[in-house]
Amino acid sequence: MLSPVQWWLVTAPMDLRGGMDRLLVHVRTALGRDPFDGSAYVFRNRSGSRLKVLHADAQGIWLCARRLHEGHFIGAAPGSETCTLSAEQWAWLCAGVDWRRLSQTPPRDAPI
Repeated sequence: MLSPVQWWLVTAPMDLRGGMDRLLVHVRTALGRDPFDGSAYVFRNRSGSRLKVLHADAQGIWLCARRLHEGHFIGAAPGSETCTLSAEQWAWLCAGVDWRRLSQTPPRDAPI
């Protein structure tokens, strides 16, 4: 079962035609992280219609893909190579919903 200790969203779009070895190398070289640290790394294509999730655990490597037929996945704002996601933010992102709204605080005068 896929149960990472942390979710990392890679902010730069990736060519997702490659397989797990290419993504493992990208995590190690471009991001400077250990791909076997128990985290899941989420990659998005340029158009935002596809995601790939890479997660290595003690038994092997998971590579999961998700594609939207309409719309696009919401990426992170540029500025750093990765951003962390909570499990709830990941669920929203995977569903194609704007996960960034979870971290916004409502205005003080907004009705509840």
